[in-house]
Amino acid sequence: MRHLAQTSPAPIGLEIERASGCWLIARDGRRYLDFIAGIGVCALGHGHPVVLEAIARQSARHLHVMVYGEYVLEAQVALASRLAALLPSPIDRVYFTNSGTEAIEGTLKTARKYTGRAGWAAFDGAYHGDTMGALALAGNTSFRAPFEPLAGPVLHLPYDDEGALAKLDQTISAVVIEPVQAEAGVRIPSVEFMRALRKRCDEVGALLVFDEVLTGFGRTGKLFALEHFGVTPDFVVLAKALGGGLPLGAFCAPSVVLDTLSHDPPLGHITTFGGHPLSCATGLAALEFIVANRLAERARHSGAQLLQQLSELIDSKQVHAVRGIGLLLGIELTSATLAQRFVEKTIAGGVIVNWTLNADNVVRLAPPLTISDDEIKFAVGVMREALAGSSVP
Repeated sequence: MRHLAQTSPAPIGLEIERASGCWLIARDGRRYLDFIAGIGVCALGHGHPVVLEAIARQSARHLHVMVYGEYVLEAQVALASRLAALLPSPIDRVYFTNSGTEAIEGTLKTARKYTGRAGWAAFDGAYHGDTMGALALAGNTSFRAPFEPLAGPVLHLPYDDEGALAKLDQTISAVVIEPVQAEAGVRIPSVEFMRALRKRCDEVGALLVFDEVLTGFGRTGKLFALEHFGVTPDFVVLAKALGGGLPLGAFCAPSVVLDTLSHDPPLGHITTFGGHPLSCATGLAALEFIVANRLAERARHSGAQLLQQLSELIDSKQVHAVRGIGLLLGIELTSATLAQRFVEKTIAGGVIVNWTLNADNVVRLAPPLTISDDEIKFAVGVMREALAGSSVP
């Protein structure tokens, strides 16, 4: 508390000694089921053998050797090639960054340069990161206000509202959207809305950007959430699970779009540590495990099981609704105070959950894709007990 900068007046404060599988072990020896997977980062859980083996192999070869893009690094090339093969055509090029918010920044720059337009569009409830450009897209005005003026102009539209799409015009370079809004309370848009958005972007010449930082790599029951809608965006932004537990982000687009960063001027976007070879090696190992073991399908099955069990908790006094897609779920409680108490008591019971930034009465769940049926049963039991002890006068 003295030397590490704090961004919350009341951090959870668990002192983690080690982690294994879906469990965190505190210094006092107590075990906690990680039901948020490090906020979506640890898709395979903690200390997975394929990740540890990849770290060992790559660290024995080399770590950082040059800033991004100047040398041919096998780990970078292999991961980029695999992503290009898995993402929908014509997306065939990847720019690696350190994080999701940096990937959003690179996307915003590229969209402006490629289209020659200044404007961006985003949606209410959106969360795309906390650097200045990403923050300008944020749907929560209370997060934006202390840092204004921000980059822009940004047009903010209501989420999942087809009628509002008429406001998109030829001033917009890119429309940035989460295919599922996690920080807004796990809001899932309709297929019709997403297809109408694609159509409107085509009509006005705006680039469509899917922020799949949290929803990618099997989280929603598909390898990428875009598959639920039958829509191919112009950009896919990735991070969190992309690095297999290490820091890594990326923005992916067709070559004709990303080539704009290489001229007028050259080095139009640069990074020192983006695409670190260790992160790329672990990311590729994790991705191959997810694909080979059909963890997206497993997430669909486990998520349905979890949703069914949690739905039994719905009542008029405490739980208003439970919704989810794959292993991304939200428990909507009847008040923010109740949600805070529920989170505290659930953690005290040995299960890590958290509330969402833009919906303070919704608790978000995103366990590792490797979560077992018994671990799900344990978590639901703890949450049931937490609800019983969380009543608000």
